[in-house]
Amino acid sequence: MSAKGERFTLDTDILVYSIDSAAGWKHDLAAEIVDRAAERDCLLTLQATSEFFVAATRKRLMPLVEAAAQAADWLEIFPTIASSPDAVRTALAHAAERRASYWDALMIATASEAGCALILTEDLQDGARLRSVGIHNPFARSGRLTGEARQLLGLD
Repeated sequence: MSAKGERFTLDTDILVYSIDSAAGWKHDLAAEIVDRAAERDCLLTLQATSEFFVAATRKRLMPLVEAAAQAADWLEIFPTIASSPDAVRTALAHAAERRASYWDALMIATASEAGCALILTEDLQDGARLRSVGIHNPFARSGRLTGEARQLLGLD
């Protein structure tokens, strides 16, 4: 279980769900996650912010100008972290060993370097750990946030 106040980051899927009203209950929960995360020790990777822009425009969830403005807003609201050469080397090694896809490994290595203990995402194996970073799917089957996500976001 993660401790309240622990540093974390959000993966691209959470950002996309937060603006995709067609995602139903996941949209509502993701919007709450992003809103609450802005008040917590949450960093956004430049990778996730960039991937958000590509996904939101490719899926036609937002016009280019609106997606760019949303990504720019998040860059103002959240502290951001960029991938270092060491994170890229680590991601390349993990991808070559088939431990993770390159992009997932890069997200994890970047989060690890920034001191994030957790990545909130639906796209990776819930409960897995790579390096010092845990993976947590914040969406419970009940259509609510998991207890761990609620605690991390200061909702409990």
